[in-house]
Amino acid sequence: MKRIGCWGMLCLCLLGCQGQQAREAAALPGPALRVCAGENELPYSNRAGEGFENAIARELGQALRRPVEFVWWRDARFVVRNYLDAGKCDVMIGVDAGNPLVKTTRPYYRSGYVFVTRKGVTVRDWDDPLLQQAERIAFVPHSPAEIMLRKIGRYADMFFYMNELVDFKSRRNKYVRWEPKRLIGDVLSGKAEVAVLWAPEAARYVRDADGRLQMRLIPDHQTDRRGEPVPHRYSVALGVRKDDEALRQALQRALDKRRGAIRAILEAEGIPLLPLDEKTASR
Repeated sequence: MKRIGCWGMLCLCLLGCQGQQAREAAALPGPALRVCAGENELPYSNRAGEGFENAIARELGQALRRPVEFVWWRDARFVVRNYLDAGKCDVMIGVDAGNPLVKTTRPYYRSGYVFVTRKGVTVRDWDDPLLQQAERIAFVPHSPAEIMLRKIGRYADMFFYMNELVDFKSRRNKYVRWEPKRLIGDVLSGKAEVAVLWAPEAARYVRDADGRLQMRLIPDHQTDRRGEPVPHRYSVALGVRKDDEALRQALQRALDKRRGAIRAILEAEGIPLLPLDEKTASR
């Protein structure tokens, strides 16, 4: 019998898994649960179903006894307007709890922004001397990291490197993706001393670095140059159209039913989870 190479075996495994998922979905009696999802947005989602939000969506579908249908988007800027509100899909996985553009469930997890460094190099807060000495700090624009880098006087120093991270693509009137894997990879290779990312974006790549990287949650007491709060920790929920209260309630029941399974997905991803309580549930 002819030997099948590793790539062939992987393909067979993927086809087998996809076939099993298709058979399970076909067996579910309800109408499809149409989930808005990025087609190339790992670690959240992709067309191969490898993201942790793909896995959460499948858990919700099982709880609701409805097959999951992913409706793929390419541009994150207009998902609510062009997909959810337009009726092309019905639920968004992983939105800020209380997002005013949608109606949200109660949050199902809470996490924060992190400093990612090589093992043995620790950054504890924004006043750490390493942040003044670092030649390169990897971060995503329009995030708490940008606000804080401006405050500590390092934003201008990082401007060239920031554009290098997206191969100097112009962001004017188009969506430019900042690849978390690339930012983490620069820390792993030593090109950058530290990366500042939302923990769910970073966790998979820190986890897969065989102990060579570490991440530390940033304390949530930051203020900008004017003294205004800069939150670094957020609660995450599901979002539906504002007029779809019935689906919101159904999804809440599904979240409650699959709470343990969803937490297991998040923990397997390596995401640092913070307590959810009444004080933080709306943030």
